[in-house]
Amino acid sequence: MDGTVSSIAKFGAFVNLPERRSGLVHISEIASEYVADVNDFLQVGQTVKVKVLAITPEGKINLSIKRAQPEPEKPAPRAPRPQTQRSSAPRSAGTPTPQGVVYGSTGDASFEDQLKRFMQESDSRIAGNRLYSDRSRGRRRKG
Repeated sequence: MDGTVSSIAKFGAFVNLPERRSGLVHISEIASEYVADVNDFLQVGQTVKVKVLAITPEGKINLSIKRAQPEPEKPAPRAPRPQTQRSSAPRSAGTPTPQGVVYGSTGDASFEDQLKRFMQESDSRIAGNRLYSDRSRGRRRKG
């Protein structure tokens, strides 16, 4: 669907749609590359192709420009590296192998998938740490 950029903010751009509706294209949905400044990619009055991502119960429309574009061509896959046997011993004297680090091939997972997985694991660990520290603090106050 086509829309016209009506205004630009630090966090994205508002786009007028058919039937007197408008929606927001968040800065993360403008381009497949990093967007530091929305003005580098869009101008008020510009016609853009958008895809509706969601309509909230309040009636707000979330849009994406990058998902409305054809998927960028991916580079040809590289030949897999030969896997070497990794020992569970420390990498060097006094430096243990970090917990949660997986060595070897990452398979077909893209960088975005790997980053998403890392962020989920990180959030889970942080939540666990907060839960543990809240329990610890509670015991100290009572005792």
